[in-house]
Amino acid sequence: MRDREANGLPDLNLLRTFLAVYRSGSFTAGARLLGLSQPTVTTQIRALETQLGRELFARLPRGVAPTPFADELAARVVSPLDELGAVSGPGGPLGAGDADPVHLAGPAEYLSHSVLPTLAPLVDKGVRLRIAFGLTDDLLDALRAGRHDLVVATVRPRGRTLASAPLADEEFVLVAAPAWAERIGTRLVTEGPAALHGVPLVAYAEDLPIVRRYWRHVFGSRLTRTPAVTVPDLRGVIAAVAGGAGFSVLPRYLCADELASGALVPLHDPDDAPINTTFLVQRPGSSTNPHVTLVRDHLLRSAHQE
Repeated sequence: MRDREANGLPDLNLLRTFLAVYRSGSFTAGARLLGLSQPTVTTQIRALETQLGRELFARLPRGVAPTPFADELAARVVSPLDELGAVSGPGGPLGAGDADPVHLAGPAEYLSHSVLPTLAPLVDKGVRLRIAFGLTDDLLDALRAGRHDLVVATVRPRGRTLASAPLADEEFVLVAAPAWAERIGTRLVTEGPAALHGVPLVAYAEDLPIVRRYWRHVFGSRLTRTPAVTVPDLRGVIAAVAGGAGFSVLPRYLCADELASGALVPLHDPDDAPINTTFLVQRPGSSTNPHVTLVRDHLLRSAHQE
C-alpha cells in the first residue's frame, strides 16, 4: 500500500469504500454494505479526500451528496473496481463474502407496482436489492456515473454506451371520478377537449408531461391548461382524482383496480391510445456481478410473459 501511495495512487480499499458510500448515499449505509463500522468508513473517506486533495461528499442532515469531482471519480473507477471484485471473488480484497447488492432505480410508481413484487422470489434466494426512485434523465446520469446497476427508463437512452432492452408498454387513459364523468357525458366525442372546460386538472408535474402527450396524440392539439393540483407521485394523482378533485391522464396498469371497481371512469376511448415503452438499462461493467444479470434476465423474462 505504501508503494501505491508513494506513486500518488489511492489505496483500492479506500476507493471501494468511496464507491459504497457513493452508491448508497450515506456513510452509514455504505458501512453496512461493506460490513464495517460507520466511524471506519468516515475515516477512510477523509483519508481518500486528503490523498486526492478534493472534497468528495457534502454532508447533509440525512446522508451525503456527491460533489462533481466525486461523480467524475466514480465514472472512472466503477468498472475497474467491479471487474476486480469479480476476479478476487468472495473473501478477496474487493469481495464481500456474497455478491454485491444490485442497485436498481426507476420511477417510484412503476417499481413499486410492477417490479418489486416480481423480484420477491430472487430476494428469497439471497439477492440483495438497493432501490432508488427518480426521474429518468437524472437516473441515467447516475447510472453512467456508477451509482446504479440497472435503471427502468421511460425513454430509450441515446448513444451506444448504455445497453437497453424494451421492458413493457404502458397505455395512457383519460379518467375522472364517476360524478365528473356523468357531468361530462359523451361531450368529448362531439366537442373534443373543450368538453373539459371548467373541470380541474390533476397532474404529476407543473409541465404536464403525460397529459400533454395525450393531447398531442389523441386530440392533435397543444394543451394550454394549468393544473389545479400537482402531485409528484402518480399514486397520489389517482387518489386525488378518485376523490373527485378533477380529471387526469394515467397509465392504465396503475389505475386498473380503480377502473375495475368504478372509482375511476374512462372519459374517452380513442381508437389509437397513446403508448409509452419503458426500457431496462444496464450500466457498463455491472455484469461482473452475477446478481445484476440475474435481476435483469428475470425482469425481462417476467415482462415478456405478461
